[in-house]
Amino acid sequence: MSFVSPMPSREFLWDVFQRVDKDRSGAITAEELQQALSNGTWTPFNPETVRLMIGMFDIDKTDPDSSGMFDKNQKGTVSFEEFGALWKLSDQIIDTLIRKYDRAGRGTIYFDDFIQCCVVLYTLTSAFRQLDTDLDGVITIHYEQFLGMVFNLKI
Repeated sequence: MSFVSPMPSREFLWDVFQRVDKDRSGAITAEELQQALSNGTWTPFNPETVRLMIGMFDIDKTDPDSSGMFDKNQKGTVSFEEFGALWKLSDQIIDTLIRKYDRAGRGTIYFDDFIQCCVVLYTLTSAFRQLDTDLDGVITIHYEQFLGMVFNLKI
């Protein structure tokens, strides 16, 4: 038997938003978001992750989870297996990503670093897909075109 979690009501979401918006400005700043998030380790959420999240979701460009969805073992980190279950990437690439985002050197990624990695992957994938017009997972570009694509991304 499985249960589907209903979408939260607008009232619930508005209540959460108001609790995070401490200065009542009508916008959530990076500092307010960092204070509201938990990475499961009782340490502050990674500021770079917060910056990337703000950039990704800042619809009007004013720049003002629970980890249980990915952290199945509830240890405050995302393991190789948990990471692999989310992204359809080779074990070699997943291993590379875990080494890049594993601040503790334990073969796992803290939740805030996992979010940062996902935002970076999402941003890179979106840029790639703009050039992958036939959706076959292959693009042919010149070096300067590649540099322009990468350096124009907000990551």
